[in-house]
Amino acid sequence: MELTDVLFEKAPISTLTINRPTALNALNRSVLEQIAHVLRDARHDSSVRVLIVTGAGDRAFVAGADIAAMAKMSAVDGLEFSRLGHRVMQSFEDLPIPVIAAVNGFALGGGLELAMACDLIIASEKARFGQPEINLGLIPGFGGTQRLPHRIGQAKARELIMTGDMLDAKTALGLGLVGQMVAPEQLMDTARKLAEKLASKSAFALRQAKTALRASFTMEEDAGLRFEQESFGLTFASADRIEGTTAFIEKRQPVWQHK
Repeated sequence: MELTDVLFEKAPISTLTINRPTALNALNRSVLEQIAHVLRDARHDSSVRVLIVTGAGDRAFVAGADIAAMAKMSAVDGLEFSRLGHRVMQSFEDLPIPVIAAVNGFALGGGLELAMACDLIIASEKARFGQPEINLGLIPGFGGTQRLPHRIGQAKARELIMTGDMLDAKTALGLGLVGQMVAPEQLMDTARKLAEKLASKSAFALRQAKTALRASFTMEEDAGLRFEQESFGLTFASADRIEGTTAFIEKRQPVWQHK
């Protein structure tokens, strides 16, 4: 597939950039399909250890779904658009590697939903977050009604979704929506440093951690706790667990096999 609206720099620390700056990186069907293509590529390439996601330009991460495109959609079209968006967001969550959202500006609607589908969110001081769909006579359609309450709690999520209000980066940090807030010029360096830290860990253990964390979102607590036990047991069967514990006892840095 030709990538016209996204950029993908593939490396051990890869970068996916939504590249429609004149449209504030809005998501339309073509962009979502191109993102899906990139994620399939990353998923099946073991050399990719961490993925950073950001938006082109200095105004927006992703300012939402493409309103001009949605205005022409029928009810059936809207349902299919939502299903496509959900598949893409779940693909981020299903990646076996850590995904970092580097939010450089507006992350609204589908943009916030994309950021929440990533494992970790770093925000520029200029970032703004919200689910403003209510102002268009819509509701979040790419997972916002489900993921936002898990990120910031039911009360604040209901307020944001029902009012369409925006949060600044400092407020988002205080609510736990983002993990770090940095100056705009430090955003990508900070994201890369975090990616390098993650890439220095056992890829096998990271995969088990991400899967178990996902279970906390999709399972009841008792089932999630049982899932954690199984995942913990799997790490004990790994070469990396043997190397990690041995290196600790021998007071040296581990040399991971990532298996």
